[in-house]
Amino acid sequence: MIKHLKTLLRGEVDARCLEKPNLRWFIGYCIAIVLGSSVYGATIGLWRAPLQSVFTAIKFPLLIFLTCIGNGAVNGMLAQVLGSGLSFRQTAFAILMSFAVASLILGGFSPITLFILYNAPPLASEHAIIGHSVMLLAHVCVIAFAGVMANRRLFGLLRKMNGRDATALSVLFSWLAGNLFLGAQLAWNLRPFIGSPQLAVQFLRDDPLRGNFYEAVWRAFRHVFL
Repeated sequence: MIKHLKTLLRGEVDARCLEKPNLRWFIGYCIAIVLGSSVYGATIGLWRAPLQSVFTAIKFPLLIFLTCIGNGAVNGMLAQVLGSGLSFRQTAFAILMSFAVASLILGGFSPITLFILYNAPPLASEHAIIGHSVMLLAHVCVIAFAGVMANRRLFGLLRKMNGRDATALSVLFSWLAGNLFLGAQLAWNLRPFIGSPQLAVQFLRDDPLRGNFYEAVWRAFRHVFL
């Protein structure tokens, strides 16, 4: 298991995780997701309050696992329909591997997001709304970058398993679209992550189905740039 974790920390993937998926691979990926995403999640909520930082450190790995579980059957069917030749089990391991790589990248970004946090307008200032918007946009960009890098590694693995670039690309983009859509909406339903300056620190909001993620990002963009 330690060897698998070292492979992930180097940003590498091993085709054996799909050829012979086993419990050791599964546990290694889960450990990588929990460690990397928890550390990064703590930096997300710290702008609002230390307690929010603890809540977000717990919820961020939960968000990743719920996304994997929620899209597991759909991604498996897409892999079959698009001719990848991957079984449902192999599909689950491939996606879990990509999330593990993304989580480790996010963990590595934690010092940078802390730097942004300590240079953003603080909660107690009159520009707290701008500070919240800056933090939201910064984290969206960092998470998007980590996802792109992780899926770049996943593409190489799919191409090696299938042997056809077109099939690997179609499978990758179908998985990416589904995970992005579900992950973004789950993140909204599990809010707060950063924590709004006008609202109390909570583990979950009382109205989790009100609004959506894309509206929040657009509002943050307007606050900062318009």
